[in-house]
Amino acid sequence: MTAHREPAAASAEAHSPDIPGVDEWRALVDKVLKGADFERVLVGRTADGIAIDPLYAKVSGAPRALRTAPGRWTIAQPVDHPDGAEANRLALADLTGGADALTLVLRGARAARGFGLPVTAISDALDNVHLDLIRLRVEPPPFAGQAVFTALGAVIAGRGLDAASLAIDWGIDPIGDMAATGTAPKPWPDLATEAAALAISVRAAGFTSAVLRADGRVHHEAGATEAQELAAVLACGVAYLRALEVAGVPLDEARRAISFTLVADADEFLTVAKLRALRRLWAAVERASGLAPAPIQLAAETAWRMTTRHDPFVNMLRNTMAVFSAAVGGADVITVLPHTAPLGLADAFARRMARNTQIILAEESNIWRVADPAAGAGGFEALTAALCDTAWGLFQRIEAEGGLAAMLASGAWQAEVATAREARAKAIARRKQPLTGTTAFPNLDEAPVAVLMPAVQPEEETGADIPAAAFPAMKAARVAEPVERLRDHAVARGYTVFLATLGKPADFAARAGFARGVFETGGLRTTGSEGFASYEALIAAYRASGAPIACISSSDDRYDSLAADAAVPGETLAEEAARGLVAAGCEMVMLAGAGGAREAARREAGVDAFLVAGMDVVDFLEKTMARLDAQDASSEAEGGA
Repeated sequence: MTAHREPAAASAEAHSPDIPGVDEWRALVDKVLKGADFERVLVGRTADGIAIDPLYAKVSGAPRALRTAPGRWTIAQPVDHPDGAEANRLALADLTGGADALTLVLRGARAARGFGLPVTAISDALDNVHLDLIRLRVEPPPFAGQAVFTALGAVIAGRGLDAASLAIDWGIDPIGDMAATGTAPKPWPDLATEAAALAISVRAAGFTSAVLRADGRVHHEAGATEAQELAAVLACGVAYLRALEVAGVPLDEARRAISFTLVADADEFLTVAKLRALRRLWAAVERASGLAPAPIQLAAETAWRMTTRHDPFVNMLRNTMAVFSAAVGGADVITVLPHTAPLGLADAFARRMARNTQIILAEESNIWRVADPAAGAGGFEALTAALCDTAWGLFQRIEAEGGLAAMLASGAWQAEVATAREARAKAIARRKQPLTGTTAFPNLDEAPVAVLMPAVQPEEETGADIPAAAFPAMKAARVAEPVERLRDHAVARGYTVFLATLGKPADFAARAGFARGVFETGGLRTTGSEGFASYEALIAAYRASGAPIACISSSDDRYDSLAADAAVPGETLAEEAARGLVAAGCEMVMLAGAGGAREAARREAGVDAFLVAGMDVVDFLEKTMARLDAQDASSEAEGGA
């Protein structure tokens, strides 16, 4: 099989620049921009550097039938409660409530996140579940495919079910297991041989559905871009195709033993384009392998990476966008992570909301009735084509390095993904990618939400004797975690900030609001933002607040106004306020706005830091809290002495 030597042959027709009226539109835009750079202001860039233009022409081309089978996509719900009987109760409620697929999330699996069903409880969890009427997906522990097949196969045989009538995606993904654990019990060639042998055993037992899974979740959760996720899934699928071919399985049969899973997040354009791109890319692999392209089995799961612990109800909005995008992109099966997932094991309400997100979009919005809703839309077609080209280039490079398993073993793939993860973290820290409820509009008074069990550290439970990590593991991480840790720490310590507002509300409202957002992002509650009749009133209010930090907030004009009766000749109101706050015992003085020409004078007066748009909020909050912690420790030591 020589798929890596073939051209992508997957790009859609490029969007045309000849859009009627575009010249007139551009002239009006240039007037509004007043000399600002058009590209910088109106052309976006994805994490892969793909340009997103503000305007696209219609693209010719017939819609494509995206799903494997016509009709609505399948709604899947996880079976992840550690107790078999309780897992069964929840699963039956899911099926009664509209789900038509279950996912057995077994203890130790990547998707279990510290929970999961014991293999010994599979029979209990599936009690009264008609397996011949639903789809079943399996999330096995790393390298434990054989043990899971033996256990589930025994349950099926014990019920006298016809294996050929069951739709089971067995989820065997040894390359994904390598990525997640940072090791392997055997060298890749041996693992490939075992995976192929297991697939052959499953087929020999009468099962006809997919056994091996090319899964993008481990890469996405570690920080991969869209093109990196696509390239990894493509490389994984090709590796499994090769393994099956080497084991003597005809290619036409081998490809039907492989399923695919991608992540759907809240970026509609990129999610739709990513799912559409994978189908085109795999068709290119099939053509390069001498096969006529056939529909693939493509599942989508809402992104763990995008979920937040704080203001978790915003996760419902993110999930809605993700489901819509996955459906428009043509997913065969969609799983919604409950909105409370970062907080712990979802209860019945959260599971119902996860189901209903899909049911409403399917049955009330009817979005499944259009075969390829994005067909002909210039923006979607151009982005799909660009993702195909970028991902294919990455895939070719992976192949040139010996395949994904080899790149994982060398650490090269993890390094590439880490670069993307760090760039995204920087954008979030600077609030260029705002997280609603976390870095934008944080709510320190939100009500707690219920979960069945609080979040725990994932266990490492496998079905193989795995040695210590031999290369970097691709750990799952949510993008909000650095901010959440800061906020939880500050709230636990009770840290507060006094907003020292100068002048009238028209002077200070904007910057006081900006400062409040920065501090409350890190869990530091703000007080004193109403304005003060005099300098003396401001200082008195600060003393009464007991806050260790004060942030001066007003307009540049007010900052630069000369202070009346200033202790230092020529001192401005900003400097007078800083000096007075320090004298009143303030441990740290901040100023909302740039230091400007008087930065040195303001620092001399006691200003420790300046809050400006685009600053690294996470770094600022970390340093601020480290200083507060040190001061608290010093005070406690003195008190103890």
